[in-house]
Amino acid sequence: MLKGKKIVLGITGSIAAYKGCLIIRGLIKQGAEVQTVITPAGKEFITPITLSALTHKPVISEFFSQRDGTWHSHVDLGLWADAMLIAPCTASTIGKMANGIADNMLITTYLSMKAPVFVAPAMDLDMYAHPSTQQNLDKLRSYGNIIIEPQSGFLASGLEGKGRMEEPETIVKTLDGFFYEKKDELKGKKIMITAGPTYEKIDPVRFIGNYSSGKMGFAIAEECAKRGADVTLISGPVGITCNDKIRRINVECCQEMYNAATSEFSRCDAAVLCAAVADFKPENVSDKKIKRGGDDLVIRLSPTHDIAAELGKRKNDKQVLIGFALETDNEDANAKSKLAKKHFDFIVLNSTRNKGTTFRTDDNQIKIISETSVKEYEKKNKRDVACDIIDEMSALLH
Repeated sequence: MLKGKKIVLGITGSIAAYKGCLIIRGLIKQGAEVQTVITPAGKEFITPITLSALTHKPVISEFFSQRDGTWHSHVDLGLWADAMLIAPCTASTIGKMANGIADNMLITTYLSMKAPVFVAPAMDLDMYAHPSTQQNLDKLRSYGNIIIEPQSGFLASGLEGKGRMEEPETIVKTLDGFFYEKKDELKGKKIMITAGPTYEKIDPVRFIGNYSSGKMGFAIAEECAKRGADVTLISGPVGITCNDKIRRINVECCQEMYNAATSEFSRCDAAVLCAAVADFKPENVSDKKIKRGGDDLVIRLSPTHDIAAELGKRKNDKQVLIGFALETDNEDANAKSKLAKKHFDFIVLNSTRNKGTTFRTDDNQIKIISETSVKEYEKKNKRDVACDIIDEMSALLH
């Protein structure tokens, strides 16, 4: 929780600088005390007067506050803060942070910071994708900085949605989660999560798949890691990065996911099966690209492994198994049937009828169904939905 926490907010010269006001409001609403440090370029986008009015503190920009020698101590700020957040953070500032170029008050404060540092990049996609920017971000990660950026969908580049600054609400929630009172709730527990789609090959360039982005499964993995669990994430082909503390196994097809899941499950206290696994695969896979021929092409399909059913058979009395059901009709009945057949402890139901809550979206709206209860939840960001799901799972593990 952020109540009573001291946060240094660094603002740089980005068009997204105005969102600093929303971040300040969100932090203060959660009970935090905020001290703003702004670069000279940042003041071209938002005035210190505006920021000071929100924080009730003078904004720090220059090394010296007056011409009589009074100066701002970046060392004192580094000792004062419980966390530093730089949002928005431009490519220029990221480069300076990565390479120790201390030419303004914000960078000297960063270099003196004893507390965790959070960075929310903000730039256009070409600047973000440039190798120098990626190298600098990797350096920041290696220094222990926490990079906050939008989750991406699946593209060849893996960069969809990247570059733009994450929304202020999510940034505040990320900091709130860092100080979360349940941080060690799952310490010592081994959790396995499956996420994303599977791709079943037709030929070397085509496949049968689905629209799953993996966002829900990755949010669940992050939440488990945040609560101290030892997390193994088995992911289909998506372009999302995850916390370095999460052990990630990348797979492509159902067979690979089945092999990984059945191998890992016996060592787990709980498993969350969030992946959208293809139910069918082509009986025959061509080793060459299939050329356009006659008027039609018939592809005969055969069923894939039912991973959930297999793990349901293998689970012991001490293990918790959680499934997902994405339905288009008869939602509750179909979910309850799946709950019983797969031996789930509970099942998470969502529906394509709820617009903007399933594939490739940042939000979800769910029901959690067990043998004895049905809990309905409002539409939320998938990170918040992950909290609801893991709250239910944690209750079963304790």
